[in-house]
Amino acid sequence: MWKHFIKYNALSLISLSFGGAIGLMFLMLGCALPIYNQYWPLFVLFFYILSPIPYCIARRLVDDTDAMSNACKELAIFLTTGIVVSAFGLPIVFARAHLIEWGACALVLTGNTVIFATILGFFLVFGSNDDFSWQQW
Repeated sequence: MWKHFIKYNALSLISLSFGGAIGLMFLMLGCALPIYNQYWPLFVLFFYILSPIPYCIARRLVDDTDAMSNACKELAIFLTTGIVVSAFGLPIVFARAHLIEWGACALVLTGNTVIFATILGFFLVFGSNDDFSWQQW
């Protein structure tokens, strides 16, 4: 009976929210645990915000029938990949520079994996051009 009340999009949104909360929990654990107590890893929050922007701009600007659409989308994916790789590289650079401990680096990298999987899941679930698309927002 509950299957009739829970729709696919609502369940997906709840799952993505839970994934984002788990990822942010790992990031905060890497910063705030008493043995680490360094807040340098919070700079990866900028990468979380910046990562979907190139792809969102490309989806808005590009018409699917245009020949240049592939080049624009590929540039957006390239820029997004650079942002994601930078988000994984920053905690490693911090750990090698002895700004943070390696345990904190591992927690931040785990949080990065969960957050970027959540962002990817958002675009996979809500990226189609149906009635409940993120492009309406």
